[in-house]
Parts: sequence; structure tokens; C-alpha cells
Amino acid sequence: QVQLVESGGGSVQAGGSLKLTCTGSASGRSFSSYTTYCWGWFRQAPGNEREGVAVLGSDGSTRYTDSVKGRFAISEDNAKSLLYLQMNSLRPEDSAVYYCAALFMCRGEPDLKNMIHLKPDFGFWGQGTQVTVAS
Repeated sequence: QVQLVESGGGSVQAGGSLKLTCTGSASGRSFSSYTTYCWGWFRQAPGNEREGVAVLGSDGSTRYTDSVKGRFAISEDNAKSLLYLQMNSLRPEDSAVYYCAALFMCRGEPDLKNMIHLKPDFGFWGQGTQVTVAS
């Protein structure tokens, strides 16, 4: 059983920063006990499809969607099974529900190229956390 719990969402003015955290576990074990996994952040604004924001593989490789490059940074605390998304220079168009998602039997590229396009019917997902950026 995989559990993903997001936290850290909130409201911020344009240009501000937020840091999201995802706590992950699988069958009661931390992700660090698995050698092949990928996880990442996705977002969905009202009326829009869910889109990939940033993903990270167990080999440390990362991939970002173009609109957040240079502003967002994904990282993990492997030992604590925590995934972070540091969001800087936030824009109103970044407002959305942000979800954490995970796949196993995934290590890095080229799997990340597919994972950033992950659909809600596949993989494991958290419940989401709301991010609102006011102009």
C-alpha cells in the first residue's frame, strides 16, 4: 500500500515563495528502501487537465515542465522519504491543486520523460494541496 501526503500549500502574493512537502511510504517502508522509484509533483487548475510540474528519479535525475524552469526546484530527503518542491517567483498562473505522485520500477531517464506526462489513472497519488497566487 502506497501512501503519499502533501503539505505546505497556501496563499501567497505574486513573486512570493512556497515549499511543498510530500511524505511517502510503501507497505510501511520508506521509499529509500526501494532502489527503483520515481516521484514528482503535478498540478491541476480548475477547467484544466492535470499537468506534470517536476519529477525526480531514484538515480537523482530530474525533469521540469518548461514554465517552471529556473523558478521551481524538486528535491528529496531520501532517508526521511520526503519529496520537496521549492517554488519561487510564483505567478497567478501557478495557482492550482498540487499533487504528489509516485511510480515504482522507474529509476530516471528515459522513464522521467514519460512520467512527467503521467495521467491520474496510473501510478500512486496523494490527495493534493491548494496553492493560490494572488496578483
